[in-house]
Amino acid sequence: MKITKSLLLTLACGSSLLAGSHWGYTGHEGPEHWGDLSPKYGMCKAGKSQSPINISKEVTIKTDGLKPITFNYNTSASEVINNGHTIQVNINEGSSIELDGKRFDLKQFHFHTPSENQIEGKNFPLEAHFVHAAQDGSLAVVALMFEDGAENKMLKKIWSKMPHKAGESHVCKMSSDMFTSMMPKNKAYYRFNGSLTTPPCSEGVRWLVLKEYSHISKAQTKEFLELFHHANNRPVQPINARKVMK
Repeated sequence: MKITKSLLLTLACGSSLLAGSHWGYTGHEGPEHWGDLSPKYGMCKAGKSQSPINISKEVTIKTDGLKPITFNYNTSASEVINNGHTIQVNINEGSSIELDGKRFDLKQFHFHTPSENQIEGKNFPLEAHFVHAAQDGSLAVVALMFEDGAENKMLKKIWSKMPHKAGESHVCKMSSDMFTSMMPKNKAYYRFNGSLTTPPCSEGVRWLVLKEYSHISKAQTKEFLELFHHANNRPVQPINARKVMK
């Protein structure tokens, strides 16, 4: 499936492509059934490079060719959306990362609790996905884990703005310095090829999972979880023949 600009936000934020093709995280619409809900979602069941994964010592390889990500985040957030599956912060045009000699523009970031990716079999209380798109439609996702700790001031600002009803959005004026403050200073990362973690589970996504973590209080995790009344993470998928570069 080719990911065009017009579909990017829909795909990345977890909204349905087809009217009536409902999906969710529980019951008959849960992750184990996604591949059967619509022909458009077939990759969720048939794909061989699906995300998320468990990043373990057994699947990681050290490489000298893994270059640092160049972050060029310099535009502000525009709005916070409750799309029924997660809370998403949309970003004004102009922020990007440089990867593989290509520019990937930052479109939005959103959250999952508990984390979707695991590290050595461990789930974290929260995971943020910073979703980027290149001109050719290819995607790169930078994932940031949050571990239990003190209240996160940046998350407090976002949580104060997040709509409590699906489909609603609130204006959110946050500078790039504010939302990048969630990022660790050390931006070393794991890299692997994967997919969208929501239907249609399209593959060919570059995944960059930061090795260092941010923090979140138990009360903040509870507030996010209670907004949707259930977890919003897809279980880890088979690694198959893939390796994770570090």
